Amino acid sequence: MTPLITGANRGIGLGLLQLYAERGLAPIGTARTDDPPRVEGARWMPLDVTDPKAQRGLAESLGDAALDLLVCNAGAFLDRNQTPDDGYPPEMWAQMFATNVTGVFLTVQAMLPLLNRSDRPRIAIISSQMASDERAPGGSYIYRASKAAALNLGRNLAADLKPRGIAVGIYHPGWVRTDMGGEGGDISADEAAEGLAARFEALSLETTGCFETWDGRPHPY
Repeated sequence: MTPLITGANRGIGLGLLQLYAERGLAPIGTARTDDPPRVEGARWMPLDVTDPKAQRGLAESLGDAALDLLVCNAGAFLDRNQTPDDGYPPEMWAQMFATNVTGVFLTVQAMLPLLNRSDRPRIAIISSQMASDERAPGGSYIYRASKAAALNLGRNLAADLKPRGIAVGIYHPGWVRTDMGGEGGDISADEAAEGLAARFEALSLETTGCFETWDGRPHPY
């Protein structure tokens, strides 16, 4: 199995990259930074998920390879502590949707030729429980809306790609102790990676379109 993980230079993405490298799967990690952390057994590729030209360049650089697992993990959470009175500027909406939604689609679109070459192609989209319509405690409007859009995107991709043999799953990674999740999280990035890897392995055409937690529970939409 060959996995490719976007936004793999920190947090959950880095945890997944390290896990797959330890398993000898030669994973590919992408990052915008020119100096990603060294991970023995992994390969780094530069990528800004919001840039269509960069997406096409990444796909071309991988040549005739087959991609078994695409993990759309790159994301942004910039709207903490914003208020509806004077916060949430339009530029922030544009930036977060470009990364959290359009970036997911551009990645999938660019990698489709490589996924088509796999015997068991899977796409995993990292969303959040904050995407759920049933969880609406207020705040973080942009992040919630963008992750809900990513969830909707994943569900519709699942319908369109199933006839091609490509399974799509959407996942809540847990409240993880990362730069994005904060120090108060319930689990570590390594715990999240272990759970998510198990979910990705279980993903099939029978379960395509699922929205699940890192530990295997179906999540309400």
